Amino acid sequence: MRALVYQGPRDVQVIDMPDAAIERATDVLVKVTSTNICGSDLHMYEGRTAMEPGRILGHENLGEVIEVGSAVDRVKVGDRVCVPFNVGCGFCENCEQGLSGFCLTANPGSAGAAYGFAGMGPYNGGQAEYLRVPYGDYNCLLLPRDAEEKENDYVMLADIFPTGYHATELAGVRPGESVVVYGAGPVGLMAAYSSVLKGASLVMVVDTHKDRLKLAEKMGAVAIDNTEDTGVEQIMELTGGKGADRGCECVGYQCCGMHKEEVPNLTMNNLVQTVKPAGRIGVVGVFVPEDPGAEDKLARRGQMAFDFGQFWFKGQSMGTGQANVKAYNRFLSRMIEHDKAKPSMIVSHELPLEQAPEAYKNFDERKKGWTKVVLKPGT
Repeated sequence: MRALVYQGPRDVQVIDMPDAAIERATDVLVKVTSTNICGSDLHMYEGRTAMEPGRILGHENLGEVIEVGSAVDRVKVGDRVCVPFNVGCGFCENCEQGLSGFCLTANPGSAGAAYGFAGMGPYNGGQAEYLRVPYGDYNCLLLPRDAEEKENDYVMLADIFPTGYHATELAGVRPGESVVVYGAGPVGLMAAYSSVLKGASLVMVVDTHKDRLKLAEKMGAVAIDNTEDTGVEQIMELTGGKGADRGCECVGYQCCGMHKEEVPNLTMNNLVQTVKPAGRIGVVGVFVPEDPGAEDKLARRGQMAFDFGQFWFKGQSMGTGQANVKAYNRFLSRMIEHDKAKPSMIVSHELPLEQAPEAYKNFDERKKGWTKVVLKPGT
């Protein structure tokens, strides 16, 4: 099969790889028809993780079931399915509590597994023609009859739509409240969109990329252009000096300052400043236990200079971690089915798998207009 393979920093190639196949009785084999490039893929693409050369990337996947293992009961050949980026078993203590992002079975010795991701188990990604889905009955979301018509919407259920929604859940967003979202990348835009869907009265999105801020405005958010490092002042003015009720961090450890230098603690400390006393912060931007490629000494050890004194003094609280996609994807799919949500509005490019290396390069360089890329294997 054709697949996008990580060869080293900023070197990915579409090459022939052994076909994905059923390996266990509980597996499902999917012919991939849509697979997205995620901002999290860029951490590996840039060589900022322990990703091993020779592995297939891609954790946002959708396709058609072409084979099922002998122990699979619910999923059938011909089903259209979206696959959460989390690989969960469905029966461990965490999966039973809906915490599929922290499965204790799928990646022994660690809590959490994912497709094509550094440190998240041996599972190949889906930026390929075929994908093996372990524990298929649990991990496959069966899609409605309009799955092909709205494919670019439903593929967002693999990660960024549930992850953006998860940010608002971690932050505790409620109707009528104000929300500040740091980051207008795909996840930040989905956090803003989710806040709007939840009935927030004021949603502010902070970034420096004007094309992405325009998308935030189309969703009903207020764009906060931080190019001149005035974001904090703009937010405090819009909230009457009080700060937002809730805050979402959707950037992560490679956050950059106004001069494009990495400042890993920038968004976290800005959230402490711009969320009100007793407010709550949800952090879904990726932070890692260690970052050997960082220039900052603390960041190399997965640490940061966090304004904990101010955080404590303001009585703020925080929720963190990757999304448990299965906790959200079913009801979010119903919102898509009934035309209450259209996450594909952020898609800027729909390309064949063979153009993935070029797409990675442009997305990594934050080229104007490159907001979300959907790859189409087999086209």
